[in-house]
This record gives sequence, C-alpha cells and structure tokens, in this order.
Amino acid sequence: MAAPMAPTNESATAPRLFVGIDIAQHSAHVSWLPPGGAPTPPVVVEQTPAGFADLRHHLAATRVSPAATLVVLEATGTYWCRLALDLHSAGFPVAVINPAQAHYFAKAQLRRAKTDALDAQLLAQFAERMRPAPWTPPPQIYHELEQRLQLRQQLLDARQRVRNQLHALRAGAVVIGSVAQRLEATLAFYDEQVAELEAEIRASLPTEGEWAVNLGLLLSISGVGLWTALWLLVATVNFTSCATVEQAVAYAGLAPAPHESGTSVHGRGQLPRGGHGRLRTALYLATLSAGQHNVVIAPFYARLVAAGKPKKVARCAAARKLLHLAWAVVHKQQPYDRHYGERSAPAALAEAA
Repeated sequence: MAAPMAPTNESATAPRLFVGIDIAQHSAHVSWLPPGGAPTPPVVVEQTPAGFADLRHHLAATRVSPAATLVVLEATGTYWCRLALDLHSAGFPVAVINPAQAHYFAKAQLRRAKTDALDAQLLAQFAERMRPAPWTPPPQIYHELEQRLQLRQQLLDARQRVRNQLHALRAGAVVIGSVAQRLEATLAFYDEQVAELEAEIRASLPTEGEWAVNLGLLLSISGVGLWTALWLLVATVNFTSCATVEQAVAYAGLAPAPHESGTSVHGRGQLPRGGHGRLRTALYLATLSAGQHNVVIAPFYARLVAAGKPKKVARCAAARKLLHLAWAVVHKQQPYDRHYGERSAPAALAEAA
C-alpha cells in the first residue's frame, strides 16, 4: 500500500488531539497529546482486531471525537496498513508519513535516545507541529495491480540471477551436466511464471473509470509501454499522491539535489538516494525507446549527449522529461500529440516542460 509524502494540510475540522503510533510487526506503541500539552506515556496494543478495538477504546476515553483527532504513523514496511485502515474506517484522519520525516524531526529536536515509547511520543509531537495531510486508502484496483507488478519484478530479478549463474557455469572449464540441467529447468520455470503472471495482469487491467482512461492516455506517449504506464499509475496512485509534477519528480528520485554553499562550494547536483526505485527504473528504461522515437525526448536526449553529458546523466534527464509528459497528458486529459515535432522545437520543448 503506497504512502508517499503528503503536503501539509489544514482539515475542515481542526484537530484537538494528536496521536503518534510507533508500529512493529506484532504490536504498536501509542501516545497522544492535546494542543500545547505533553505526550502521554505510551500504551501498547496488539496488531490484532482486538488490539485495534482496545486502541479505539483508549482514544474514546479522551472524549475527543474521531474527526478532531489526527493520527500519525510511519510507513514501515506493510505493518502499518491494517491499523491505518481500521482507524480510517472508524472516522479518524490518519496521516502516513515517510520514516525519514520522523528521523529528521527527531534530529531537529536534538534527540539521541530511540525507543518505541519515545518514537510514539515524537510522532504525536510531529502531528501537532507539522499537521500532515490525512491519508486516503487506495482503491481495490491499486492493490490488484501493485501486488502483481511487484511479484512480476521479483520474478524477473530471480530469472536474471539464474541466467547469470547459467552463463557463469557454461563459461567455466568444467560443466557438470546435471547442474546445468537444473539451472535450465529453473530458468524455464521462471519463464513460465512470468508469462502466466503477465497474462493475469493484462486480464485484470481496468476497462472503465479514471484508471482506465489514464492508462490509455499514458500509452499514447511514444516510448511508454504497458509496464511503464502501470508503474506510473501505481506509484502515483493514479496521479493523486502528489500535488505537483515537481513533487512527482522528487518522489521518483529524479530531482537532482544541488550542492552549493557561499562562493566556495559549487558541487555538481546529484540524484538523491531513495525515491520510488521501481518507478525510476521503469522511466529510465523507457528512455531507451523514447530517446529514439519520441519527438520531444529524442532531440532533448541527443542535445544533452552532444553537449558532453554522460549518457547515464542524459537518460536520467530524459526520464524526468518523460515524467513531465506523463503528468501533462493525465492532468490535461489529452492524448499525446504524435505530431508534436512538426511545430518549432523550442516551442514544443517549452510546452512539455
């Protein structure tokens, strides 16, 4: 379940209680505070339906309505999903934040100690001061596609490892036939699994509604194939998780981070660590085709290479430009214009940006 960073937002009902939840696999530490107050000693609840009911009972005892209670928890693996959905269904605004936000908030408080209890109190303070926007659960089609896409990528990665092992074996001086046969059988198994899963994904594609419309718009872009389009939809939750294209670029990890200070430090901007790796990789690979056939990306990429940029840097810039194009066709609800290049190149590039 996706939980990209959400912008700060003031809800229609101003929060009067702030709840921080530190999530673990089997339990959760929960602390809350009123505006300007101090965090309560954390209570521990189990990650079970009974534990969730116990938490709602604790919060009801505060006599603050669910709508006026802001809950903050971190997107730690998938452990947060069931509790977040339970609280959301009960009417609590739930904000799911990137763990890095809590980490840097703690550093800003000069806090060194770290325990589950302290983390819960810290998240309650974060909720009061930062007021992150509430999270909205994705629709069923998101789960249908996201889990299958993740499994497909895991199968592709496993298949490639077997291919590499088989290649290394055959390159050796001595090849044991039974070992090679087992690797070949394993490779055939992965081929079969990938083919079956891809057929299942195609059969589960949306045929109506916003997801289906936006999928068609993305596929109209030269260089964007089915898998890139699906990762774009899933990673951005159908382009709803980011308010601007700049946020989407940063979320994908394609926004160069400047490194400058005063007059003496002028470092080269570099892509930051993190970001949505699957989306970034999908866009990067899409530039292999778009860099040859897309009337916006091809000249853009060629110009960067001609200017002396390393090809990898040029491809990352092209991937960023491709994300801009995807954002444009979805938010304008217009298919990509395949005759874009018939207009003046400077005008076309300016409009795409």
